[in-house]
Amino acid sequence: MNTKKIAYSILELALVPKGGTIKETLNNSLALAQTAESCNYKRFWFAEHHNAEYIGSSATSILIGYVAENTTKLRIGSGGIMLPNHSPLIIAEQFGTLSHLYPDRIDLGLGRAPGTDPQTARAIRADFMEAAHSFPLEIEKIQKYFSPENKTSKVRATLAEGTDVPLYILGSSTDSAHLAAEKGLPYAFASHFASTHLHNALRIYKQEFKPSEFLEQPYTMAGVNVFVADTDEEAARLFTTAIRMFVGVLTGAKDALQPPSEMTEELKGIYDHPSIRQMLKYSFVGSKKSVKNQTQEFLEATGVNEIIAVSTMYSIKDRIKSTRLFGEIMEGINHEKLEYSHRN
Repeated sequence: MNTKKIAYSILELALVPKGGTIKETLNNSLALAQTAESCNYKRFWFAEHHNAEYIGSSATSILIGYVAENTTKLRIGSGGIMLPNHSPLIIAEQFGTLSHLYPDRIDLGLGRAPGTDPQTARAIRADFMEAAHSFPLEIEKIQKYFSPENKTSKVRATLAEGTDVPLYILGSSTDSAHLAAEKGLPYAFASHFASTHLHNALRIYKQEFKPSEFLEQPYTMAGVNVFVADTDEEAARLFTTAIRMFVGVLTGAKDALQPPSEMTEELKGIYDHPSIRQMLKYSFVGSKKSVKNQTQEFLEATGVNEIIAVSTMYSIKDRIKSTRLFGEIMEGINHEKLEYSHRN
């Protein structure tokens, strides 16, 4: 049994529900972060998406500042900044600024994907493909701008130099595992939608990890979908919103988040489709008891240091309740680990 305390966090896409507005959605993101803070979640990360009408997390750095300003201890960061979309210098300046405003609370998660369609990626940055292929070098540029030694360089991100902004490598394939291990950086895997390579990626990362000035031991995070309610039936009902959303992702019929409905035989059939089932493999749905069992099985199977939860729900009230209940689940799991370690 892994007796180490498991951190738990939230990944936020700021998904707009049917009938909702961007303003309401972003305000709800803050309410969710404040709930997470009160329930001892470790961090709250915003994803980066573009040209997506019903996703509000495009200007990631701005949203990080908004939530950091209205919380006190929760770590706020990016899950992630899609680095090929950006100049490393500008990202270093933005996150260096955030670190001065909110010391020891800002995380910089970095990904390689565009977070959008190819046409939009080219509109964001004409040399996107070249930057994507140069992802390891782009990370080195970021690290250089954050280093105190860069003060002697001709090109500087003065606001970033010497600030404490930890870098995380994000990924959904084994390529990212090799890179994170080589650089000795913490590694976050997007298993909330890309489940296929999770175990291989974690194995590669741990086997190849090289200690660095940033991290002595491997540190792993994994994304999971979490839907907790008073009963298994109510949680299954809330989960129908996510099923419909992922069907839209696969078919290209993207829409605002739909209200939940009963888990009909038709929806069960859709959920059982191999593509949907694979994407949503790591979805913990049910009452506290059920989700606790699912979470413990996942932790034992993966050995991750941290879970980062995604909750694709229509109602902010349901999301807040699920967030509180999952916090209670994780506190209970960690308490049991502590008792076990004391007994042994």
